[in-house]
Amino acid sequence: MEDTTDVRVRAALPGDHARIVAVCDAWWERPVSHILPRLFLDHFHTTSLVAESDGELAGFLVGFHSPSAPEEAYVHFAGVAPAQRRTGLASRLYRRFTEAARAEGRTVVRAITSPANERSIAFHRALGFRVTGPHTDYEGPGADRMVFTLSLAE
Repeated sequence: MEDTTDVRVRAALPGDHARIVAVCDAWWERPVSHILPRLFLDHFHTTSLVAESDGELAGFLVGFHSPSAPEEAYVHFAGVAPAQRRTGLASRLYRRFTEAARAEGRTVVRAITSPANERSIAFHRALGFRVTGPHTDYEGPGADRMVFTLSLAE
């Protein structure tokens, strides 16, 4: 585990799925837990991260190294408990994920969000991601998305 002030970051485990989906809707103040099926932690827990403070879930990042595009890593879902926001925890989770991706020879990290998620767009820009979009019907009819791309080669 990585010690970051009072927050410890570790690789996720499949059993973390229940803890994460139990808080997602409250943290986002809307239904979002459906976008994190259990398969992500069953199959990609070694590249995903969990942050804990005093045994409580403080944040998480669910991501994977693409098996189809060997140069890419992808962040599927990340979140930080409301009490931990603006502490740098989200940046630390992304930094640890991108460092691991780089160590595995990945040269690009990608992610997406809805065009309405202004906080996510601003966060990714601040981390150096190139932001494009909205891309019409990216995830199907009426599901426009913003696309984030971070080059690890630079």
